Amino acid sequence: MTVSITTGKIRVLSRLRRCIFSFLLCLLFAGTAQATTDNGDFASWVHDLRAEARQKGISDAVLDQALKGIAPLPRVIELDRSQPEFKLTFEEYLGKVVSPTRKRVAAEKLKEHDKLLTEIAAKYGVQKRFLVTFWGVETSFGRYLGSFNVPQALVTLAYDGRRSAYFRKELFNALTILEEGHISAAAMKGSWAGAMGQSQFMPSSFVNYAVDWDGDGKRDIWATKADVFASSANYLAKAGWRDDITWGRAVGLPADGKINGKAAAVLAEAKTKMLLGEWAKAGVKSVDGSALPTRPLQARLVMPAGDTGPAYLVYSNFDSILAWNRSNYYALAIGILSDTLR
Repeated sequence: MTVSITTGKIRVLSRLRRCIFSFLLCLLFAGTAQATTDNGDFASWVHDLRAEARQKGISDAVLDQALKGIAPLPRVIELDRSQPEFKLTFEEYLGKVVSPTRKRVAAEKLKEHDKLLTEIAAKYGVQKRFLVTFWGVETSFGRYLGSFNVPQALVTLAYDGRRSAYFRKELFNALTILEEGHISAAAMKGSWAGAMGQSQFMPSSFVNYAVDWDGDGKRDIWATKADVFASSANYLAKAGWRDDITWGRAVGLPADGKINGKAAAVLAEAKTKMLLGEWAKAGVKSVDGSALPTRPLQARLVMPAGDTGPAYLVYSNFDSILAWNRSNYYALAIGILSDTLR
């Protein structure tokens, strides 16, 4: 009981410290933004931005739509600066992302959109279960797209200076999307960092991979599911996806945790690749104790919780998932959730 109370006090104090930090940061940036606007710095920056945008073919009408009354958003800077105080373990992360509810809804959505998904899967060579999985993990099947105005969020980050060059490019991509008429500035909603729509594409990803599947002249990843699924499939196909293989599999390691005399965790860290047959000869089996497949596939070991946690052999499609999001936790969650839809 004493430990529980102490832990509760610590958590309350921790939350209080974070709240105070966030409040002070908002006040600081709000004051800074006001001062720079008063001094004309931000106004001058926007003036130069508009001039460069015009040179890139952005019309005054779109610039007025996107930039009228624009001002930096303190909340965006706060989120960009803040780092999580406690990191989730892999088990905790998996429990949140691959929840029973998400597995159930994913199965329902796979059936609901089967005809459309089958057509898109056939064209791009990406299994439909993965398209539903990405959709579910990114925006809970289109329910949570983000509440930030994307042009305003990107203006804030481009002006801020910490990663200004990157976000300035993304801002110009967002303006290009508006210029092409795919969506209005007011409806261009997304995350604080500018990820947009049901697939959560950054503007550069939209420019490179978004698809107008229904042929209405707009690549609508916000409201048109056909465009959402096709855009995701196009992204994965361009990242090297293969529909004749899966992502990987959970495996059991030799009792001593060694592969060919080396610690399995060391091989995982080095991203050592071997054929499935070579892993099998070294004592690796499927997690249920059965033999590994005999296909001549290259695979590497991933151990998200270190040498005491689960182990997975992953194939090239796993790397395609990492092209979407560079987190092993994320890529494994995508794979594990997709397996429930097989």
